[in-house]
Formats: sequence, structure tokens, C-alpha cells
Amino acid sequence: MNRILLIFLLFAVGLSGCSKSNTGADQVKAQLATDTKIITNYLQANNIIAKQVDSANVVTGIYYSIDAIGTGVTPLYTNSTQVTVGYTGYLLNANGTVAANPFAQTKAATTDFHPSYVLGAVIEGWALGFEQARVPVGTSLTLYIPSKYAYGPYAQPQVGLPANAVLIFHFTVYNVTN
Repeated sequence: MNRILLIFLLFAVGLSGCSKSNTGADQVKAQLATDTKIITNYLQANNIIAKQVDSANVVTGIYYSIDAIGTGVTPLYTNSTQVTVGYTGYLLNANGTVAANPFAQTKAATTDFHPSYVLGAVIEGWALGFEQARVPVGTSLTLYIPSKYAYGPYAQPQVGLPANAVLIFHFTVYNVTN
């Protein structure tokens, strides 16, 4: 009788462990929904018209707006494309305010040195944003990036970013090389 009771008890404990789990994928999905809401609220509150980026027909929660369109040929952006850009990066807080000071930036004047990046070697939000926006040289654009496509749940204390940071990047594109 005790064996049957013990088996039944172990079976019940096993079944109770099968209840709804909160996997890493579930947490990422929930954080993406939260981040997307922060971004869309910010865009609406500031009357910013932005297009949503999708990747292989999967909604990413990344948005971009073109502030000033450049001239010239519109290049094809891929993971191997090298972009030379000037940029300023800001933290978008959960309450919809933008941090007063940028966490990263290059110099603003076009005569200054500007770094070049291969899109396959930067945060995924940059790569997906540039690939979708497909802007010519001289364009100024802004990317609104949920944490999943930036640094995720990992804080970046060296630049003052908390875990799950939603980011805004203002770019000027100086050169594109494929």
C-alpha cells in the first residue's frame, strides 16, 4: 500500500512540474512585446512616422524613419556591406522618455573621421534596419531598436545601458561599400 501511495505521490509531483513553464523563449517574446509597446508609444507621442522592419516576414519590433533622404544610387545592403556612418545612440526609457545624454556617438561634422562597420558585425538591429531601409549615401535616418536586437538581457555598464535597453540611433550615412 505504501508503495502505491509513494508512486502516486511521485506521479502527482511530476505532473505538477509540467504546468506552464516560463522558458527563455517565452521571456524573450514577452520582453519584445514590452519593448515594441515602448517604441510605438514613443513614436505616437512624438508624431513620428516610422516604418516597421520585418525579417523574412517576421515582425521584429524595429522601426526606422528617414529624416533626410540622400542622393545617388540606392545600394543593396547585406551582412557583408560596409557602412561609414556618423551616429548618436540614446536609451529610450520604459516611461517613454529619451535619456538626456547619448551613450555612444561619433563626431557630427562631415569633415571629421567616421567609423566604418560591416553590417554582419554590428548589433542585429543595425543590420536589419539598414537592410530594410535601403537608403542612399547622404541619408539621415533613425532606428528604434528593441532590446532583443541590441544587447538583450545583458547590461552594458561600460556605456551606461541597463539590461533590456531599448535604443534609438540617429545616423548619417557617409559611404556604403559592397
